Amino acid sequence: MKIQSLQEWQQIVDEVIPKLKYNILLLKGNLGAGKTTFTQFLLKNLGSEDEVNSPTYSIVNEYTTSKGKVFHFDLYRLKNIEEVYDIGIEEYLDNSFLCIIEWPEVYEEELYGLNYHTMSIVNTGENREVSFE
Repeated sequence: MKIQSLQEWQQIVDEVIPKLKYNILLLKGNLGAGKTTFTQFLLKNLGSEDEVNSPTYSIVNEYTTSKGKVFHFDLYRLKNIEEVYDIGIEEYLDNSFLCIIEWPEVYEEELYGLNYHTMSIVNTGENREVSFE
């Protein structure tokens, strides 16, 4: 899927929502690819009226939706798996409708055996290429 304008994120969200079967969504992409923009569209479509911002400094943001709590993580600044466990990620995973995890690489190995989705957003300069599993 390719995105060339802000409005096209809605089409991506329309395709993704019916496919969300698990409560973990890993968001991968380079800086400025659109991970937070996608999250803003997704949460709006899930009925959230909260203002959605990147959790770069807070590590995790909590949002209320009609389907339940959504936690949005940014693990970019975490250096190792101990720091991920220190923020209590397992408790969030156990008590959410959805956990969206940006920069999941530091934690990904720990998800072995669990069901989750992966979305990749690549900024090519001309557009964004999006894949969803």
